Amino acid sequence: MSGSDRPRLARHVRLTFCRTRQRKVLLHPETVVVLNGSGAAVLELCDGRHTVAEIVTELGACYQTVPEDEVRQFLDRLLARRWLELSDG
Repeated sequence: MSGSDRPRLARHVRLTFCRTRQRKVLLHPETVVVLNGSGAAVLELCDGRHTVAEIVTELGACYQTVPEDEVRQFLDRLLARRWLELSDG
């Protein structure tokens, strides 16, 4: 995954707030993934408009340290599960 790739949630995946858990969750057919705060923050920026580099930069404005390699690893895991799609920048 390059810095110019633009990740977005796959069509069959939805990011939503779960009132019961009081957290953001990722909904996939037959699966609910409860996200921590940083995971939700990353996925909120996965809209197909932001590049990976822009996501890291925006997160850096909100948090003191944002390890770019950890963001990429997180996105790579979701891409491998086909929960994310990429478009070239």
